[in-house]
Amino acid sequence: MLYTTLASPVGELLLVGAATDQAPGGLALASLSMPRQRGAAVPAPHWRRTPELFAAAAEEIEEYFAGERHAFTLTLRTGGTGFQERVWRALEAIPYGATISYGQLAARVGVGRGEVRAVGAAVGANPLLLVRPCHRVIGADGTLRGFAAGLDRKEFLLRHEGALAPTLDLAGEATAASAPAGPAVGFG
Repeated sequence: MLYTTLASPVGELLLVGAATDQAPGGLALASLSMPRQRGAAVPAPHWRRTPELFAAAAEEIEEYFAGERHAFTLTLRTGGTGFQERVWRALEAIPYGATISYGQLAARVGVGRGEVRAVGAAVGANPLLLVRPCHRVIGADGTLRGFAAGLDRKEFLLRHEGALAPTLDLAGEATAASAPAGPAVGFG
């Protein structure tokens, strides 16, 4: 496996990919994880750090955080079950700046209300946070529910996209959500 890290407003991202001649730039992105993420990938000793192969991914992520990109065009390669892959593809169809409930997502993938928990589990197993925007899935009552990298990051991403209203500081002035952790955008 190949990997690199990328500084972002939500902390250092770990990007993992596989070489392929079927993708522009020769890399298919397999995982994007954030600090403190449950189930995040961890580089193994035999993995190779190759920031140059992740240049296109880094550029798209930097554009996203700069507010210049609303959808990703990267080649993806994940190894989920058929059901998980179906749910993850449905995540990609949730527009930037929008949210849907777990029940609405279940309907989009063609399963009944009784399988909403299975949909939630598939969302929770998404290996490509941000790129497959699981942060856009919220509770039916509008509350933020579950995010493998923490609700503070989910809230930050939704505010960044304009899906949540800005917060007010003590002086009553609207402010952008402060980033939960991390340096400026850059990769290495």
